[in-house]
Amino acid sequence: MSQRSTRREFIKQSSALGAAFWVGGQSLLAAEKSPMEKLNFASVGVGGKGSSDSASAAKHGNLIAICDIDDKRLMKAAARYPKAKKFNDYREMLTEMDGKIDAVTVSTPDHSHAPASVMAMKKGKHCFTQKPLTWSVSEARVMRETANEHGVATQMGNQGTAKNGFREAVEVIRSGVLGNVREAHVWTNRPVWGKGVDRPPEGEPVPKHIHWDLFLGPAPYREFSTLYHPFEWRGWLDFGTGALGDMACHTMNMHVMALDLYDPESIVAEQEGMIENETYPKSTKITYQFGERGEGKKLCPLKLTWYDGGNKPPEELLMGEKMKSSGVVLVGDEGNLYTPDDYGAEYVLLPRDKFSDFKKPEQSLPRSPGHFEEFVVACKGGDPAMSNFNYASRLTETTLLGNVAIRAGKKLEWDAKKMEFTNAPEANKFLSRDYRDGWTL
Repeated sequence: MSQRSTRREFIKQSSALGAAFWVGGQSLLAAEKSPMEKLNFASVGVGGKGSSDSASAAKHGNLIAICDIDDKRLMKAAARYPKAKKFNDYREMLTEMDGKIDAVTVSTPDHSHAPASVMAMKKGKHCFTQKPLTWSVSEARVMRETANEHGVATQMGNQGTAKNGFREAVEVIRSGVLGNVREAHVWTNRPVWGKGVDRPPEGEPVPKHIHWDLFLGPAPYREFSTLYHPFEWRGWLDFGTGALGDMACHTMNMHVMALDLYDPESIVAEQEGMIENETYPKSTKITYQFGERGEGKKLCPLKLTWYDGGNKPPEELLMGEKMKSSGVVLVGDEGNLYTPDDYGAEYVLLPRDKFSDFKKPEQSLPRSPGHFEEFVVACKGGDPAMSNFNYASRLTETTLLGNVAIRAGKKLEWDAKKMEFTNAPEANKFLSRDYRDGWTL
């Protein structure tokens, strides 16, 4: 039996008697009796969101390896975790530390989420990956399939899923109080980065602390620019997923979960200011059409509209409530639900007077011990995290189909089983891309 298998089985067996479990919505993470019972984590990306993800890993286990393409960020993390071995290339880290690592956190720019996560899962590592789960639709499908094939615990980093208010909102929607929900409107204050601009001029020198080729990873080669790293990458097609990728795995999460909004029948986008093969638009309005869904096809057809760049839905849908810079409103036959919270953790039923005596439905979803804690419980053989890759990959697919529609410039009719557009085969190329040599899924 390999060292990897020995550690994995030992952790599961030592957890079976209650090393990690939930009771009455509370997390009981018992003190491990042996260092081997603690999860050994490796973190891919330790700056930005990676800073808090690596901190969570260190809090709940042994952080034994850290990786970043930026030496300044890497050394800053090394000062916090002096026992962790340092790497610039996650491929080297996962190969060299294979038998010692139990789980990874992946907190890189979007374009490296899938290759880093899939490599880790193929080596039997549990995987926590930031939102959006992937850069492309096809990568999201591969992430789900790989996780199931290798039997690893998984979670996407959309932390709102763990909030009590989010889970309560899902229960309220599922209770049927709104009647048939026929429309969903989602808007955001993004983008807040460079957009609608052409490729910057070449010739900017690569800083000595940046390993630029490793930043590029699977993306097409281009010269370094401070307009890409460390923050602006999100607005560039080669590296990021735009406003949708930044926010929709938060803001669409509540109603996608509550109303089974997977595999839309069609998607169409209106946009302004996009430069193809360079940057995402200044603003978009994207319409997804879903057919009947759910067990017995009991959920009626629904139109979901996404707005960004200053676009917003009709204000009358909020029935007198103040429209915030981002939010969600669901439109049902019996009333509306409005949330001004990006995570869906705060909500109000409209009109207020009609629902003044509304009694919340009986709790049907478990309350979370904490977002990262859910992942730790799952790694130790407990229940899957609610935003595990079986769910998160489908949410990500729904989200990223909007980006495909932006690039296609026409209405797309989607066959989820065949994973192709039935009316526009020329748009299928936007579902994936070829990786640069040396980078694979």
